[in-house]
Amino acid sequence: MVYEGLSESYTALLAAAREAMARAYVPYSNFQVGAALLDDEGQIHHGCNIENAAYSPTNCAERTAMFRAVADGKRPGQFQAIAVIGNTDSPIAPCGVCRQVLVEFCAPEMPVIMGNLKGDWTISTVAGILPGAFTPASLDNRER
Repeated sequence: MVYEGLSESYTALLAAAREAMARAYVPYSNFQVGAALLDDEGQIHHGCNIENAAYSPTNCAERTAMFRAVADGKRPGQFQAIAVIGNTDSPIAPCGVCRQVLVEFCAPEMPVIMGNLKGDWTISTVAGILPGAFTPASLDNRER
């Protein structure tokens, strides 16, 4: 896939997200989403959406990638970028829950690369996709 004007490294990250997308388990919606999370050591953690008949146990691609990375030993602040892709008319964006998870584990300036299968893309940051986020620092203001 050609993503005109996108850097080679971000194009490769979207390609990894597309590979992950093919692994999605989506028997109910048939809507596949893939994610690829790049850590501070250059390792890519793949994620795909995984549905469940009860719906609420369903997990998005971005959270699957993040939770997989955490299970592999990564901690907050150890991520460089995430790419997400879907078969959509415009570049796909993370849902609200995934945005909140990204805020917890990623630097506010970390790139979020959003693409689709037609070659369209856009880049934002974690802070850009969830301005005014509730963060771990928000808990420091609790009454003690």
